[in-house]
Amino acid sequence: MSPEYGLDSLFEPLSRCLDAESARRVVELQVAQPVQERIEMLAMGANEGTLTETERLECEALINASDFISILKLKARRHLNPEIQ
Repeated sequence: MSPEYGLDSLFEPLSRCLDAESARRVVELQVAQPVQERIEMLAMGANEGTLTETERLECEALINASDFISILKLKARRHLNPEIQ
């Protein structure tokens, strides 16, 4: 099984739980400014190789959460407009 198939298999049932209003709210979801600033700071530290172990773990967790949100947003967009592939 490819990683993409596995992720899609996890997210597809979740996306079917969304009604139109919930899907719109997911699509419109924005990261709070302080969180975005923290992500950018950690990304800079990661690029420079200066993160502590705790910061590295935080950075990984934020990246994973961002990926989750991005995939859920895509699924919500597809729910609202099934012609999107």
